[in-house]
Amino acid sequence: MRIDSLEIKRVSKFAAIGVLNTGIDIALFAALVYALSWPSLPAQCVSYFLAFLNSYWWNRRWTFGMRERGSARELLKFGAVNALSFLCATGVLLGAERGLDLSPIVAKLVSVAASLAVNYAGSKLWVFRQAELGREN
Repeated sequence: MRIDSLEIKRVSKFAAIGVLNTGIDIALFAALVYALSWPSLPAQCVSYFLAFLNSYWWNRRWTFGMRERGSARELLKFGAVNALSFLCATGVLLGAERGLDLSPIVAKLVSVAASLAVNYAGSKLWVFRQAELGREN
């Protein structure tokens, strides 16, 4: 597989949206916990879910350029990819920290890279595949 400038641009957009989602997640979590005195677990569920929806919308429209209306099936596929990405990142985190004896923060950074790779590949090859099929020569 050849990596061209379009692919680099797409991966960059995907990563930028990941940074945005992390900010949304943290800001909402902090607002719910500290400003509204919510317990951590419901705050985590709400903030993570809203960041997930934001990720779906922006990646669908901006990263992969899909303009037609999305479907529940597509959203569920995106959720499945994100769940797999989370499991992969968690495995890499624990493996790097416990197996390779890396510090927790270094292990976390390695896990973010693994999560990005799994999430991007799943989104491109499975969730938003029709966008790719329409662009092939």
